[in-house]
Amino acid sequence: MKLPEIHILDEKDKRLRLKSKDVSFPLSKEDKKNIKDMLEYLKMSQIEEYREKYNLRAGMGLSYIQMGIPKRIFVVVDEDEEQETFENYVLINPKIVSNSEELIYVGEGEGCLSINREVEGIVPRYARITVEAYDINGNPFTIRVREELSIAFQHEMDHLNGILFIDHIDPKNPYKNANQMREI
Repeated sequence: MKLPEIHILDEKDKRLRLKSKDVSFPLSKEDKKNIKDMLEYLKMSQIEEYREKYNLRAGMGLSYIQMGIPKRIFVVVDEDEEQETFENYVLINPKIVSNSEELIYVGEGEGCLSINREVEGIVPRYARITVEAYDINGNPFTIRVREELSIAFQHEMDHLNGILFIDHIDPKNPYKNANQMREI
């Protein structure tokens, strides 16, 4: 496998703070290629052999804006370690239509391919969300996700709105309200 050429913006790049615009259909060939490359890149980043070969950080999700393109598109690649398979999710013009009251957070902290440093603190996320979006062919769909996938989807949706996960962490009290949420 050859690593797709993707340039991921660093947190210092002001473009990450842009609010992404809705996408119209049909998608261009370039958009379809970008989506395919993003999925391939994330999959390779989760396979140890390629991670070492190409010096990659493991990533689960990537939004268009992280490549400097302000379009409302993100992808998530979820590894099923037991089955040794990957589930690909492509969401275009996504909207959260419902969420659980229960809040969760990643115990070891969230990470981001645009933030190349350790960050202390927790990010409150909904345990379950329902999202309406469009697929690569412009077909509408609804998906309900929970736990890690819910966190990944919310993280990527934040990117589409110019928000980084570090914005959710209270700098004075990085573990604020942890006792009111469930750690995963």
